[in-house]
Amino acid sequence: MGRGAALIALICALALPSGAAAAGPLGPLPALNDLLAIGYGPGQKPDTVPIQRPSEPPQVATPLAHCGPGSQPAATDIPDGRVPSGSDPNGLWCNLKLIAHQGTSGGFKVLRYIDTAGHECAFYDTALLFPTNAINFAGPSLGVAVLDMSDPAHPVQTDTLTELPMLSPHESLALNPKRGLLAAVNGNPATYPGLVSIYDASKDCRHPVLDSTSPVARYGHESGFAPDGRTFYATGTAVKSVTAIDVTDPKAPHPVWQGTEMVHGMTLSADGNRAYMADPTGGDLLILDTSQIQARSQPHPAAREISRLSWKNASIPQNAIPFTRDGHPYVLEFDEYTQSTLNPSGNPDAVGAARIIDIADERQPRVISNLRLEVDQAAAHHAAAGDPGTRNPAQGYAAHYCNIPTSVDPRIVACSFIASGLRVFDISNLEHPKEIGYYVAPSAPNTENGYDGSNYAMSQPAFAPERHEIWYSDGGSGFNVLRVTNGAWPENPPHPRSSGHCRRPAHPTRSGAGAHRHRAARRSCARQAPAHA
Repeated sequence: MGRGAALIALICALALPSGAAAAGPLGPLPALNDLLAIGYGPGQKPDTVPIQRPSEPPQVATPLAHCGPGSQPAATDIPDGRVPSGSDPNGLWCNLKLIAHQGTSGGFKVLRYIDTAGHECAFYDTALLFPTNAINFAGPSLGVAVLDMSDPAHPVQTDTLTELPMLSPHESLALNPKRGLLAAVNGNPATYPGLVSIYDASKDCRHPVLDSTSPVARYGHESGFAPDGRTFYATGTAVKSVTAIDVTDPKAPHPVWQGTEMVHGMTLSADGNRAYMADPTGGDLLILDTSQIQARSQPHPAAREISRLSWKNASIPQNAIPFTRDGHPYVLEFDEYTQSTLNPSGNPDAVGAARIIDIADERQPRVISNLRLEVDQAAAHHAAAGDPGTRNPAQGYAAHYCNIPTSVDPRIVACSFIASGLRVFDISNLEHPKEIGYYVAPSAPNTENGYDGSNYAMSQPAFAPERHEIWYSDGGSGFNVLRVTNGAWPENPPHPRSSGHCRRPAHPTRSGAGAHRHRAARRSCARQAPAHA
């Protein structure tokens, strides 16, 4: 079903009597007066807990490691992360090497998946703001691009997903590796009506199969998948609206819970019983008990707020990813933009950036370290006003999305820092992280960056850890494959019962027993990836 058909299907759906069932790829529809109401609409409002502001480490800039051979670093006399006018038009890089580039524009998510047959694929949305990406003189860039990554140095686009939610997913494109489901809810910088598309990529990720497109959420902007792949959450962000959607049968999704929380992005715990939610207007991290939703044990499940945490210079919390180190639970939280982006009276030099939060006591979480660039410190940020990208309140020097290669004992974090490009951090020491590399893509004036020639790195990166690769997209130039060089990739300490590494053959045999072993090795590596990869 293409975008025109999706629009027609939505119009037809709205004309159906309440609770009527739809035919074709549209699953059974919920009561329209519940899901498509104007305003916040009904739904559970959990009792709000107070926001905590405990003591935290000083917000100093994360130190940058030495840029080794093959690097083309920024000048040493400017703050780390700053890319002023006159910077090298070929880009800047430190301990990272560009392996491949594809496409002409990028959006907010890059995802990696290895299907049951061993095919390795990438998915990325191409729209920072639909339909401005349609006005792309470098070539078409509509929908979600599907890439065959069997040769990472030569990505091949094999498909384009063009259902309406895939044309304008905003930040909602999500993958569930356990089931191979790819989903998105229609979104924009505020919110759209919650039309959801679900694709099955499990059998051949090079050509995902559409399971359904249906108005099963109230609003859309961001999203989250429960790791078991049975629940897809759609968040409205600009309004107090979260919808939990049962996707046990992706051909017939249906809502199982409506909440009136204000939520940007969210990530679920490994068991699905906790949601780590970024509150964009409250400037805090919410830990929400979702165990009743996960269990489906009650006809009307309820969620419960456990705690809320804020921090110095909180701007617009974007998302939060749980992980463990030696069994101890933490959250990687990251903000976007500055305090003045949503609030004209806010401090334009208060940059939220990213942080690591100890959640061993989930009722009293605490920040233990920060991930920041020198240009995100107040004085340096103020001095950089006027650089390319800084005049746009939705761009500039600030974080946007971060990610980790595994939810168990990760040692590396990669973040898109908008005008500062992709930045990579070593978190082997959780209380004392260090920046180990960066890549600032060659940029040119285009519709995405407002013709100012700046980077517009907004995407959540993905990882191929067995090859020390990081994949991300830049708004104005497309998809990039980078490899960490100079031994900068931090290795996990070897496990007593294994080598501690995940390796696959460097030159796989494409047929016969060799191909079978190659696919098995890739599936083994893929099983180590987190649910949000």
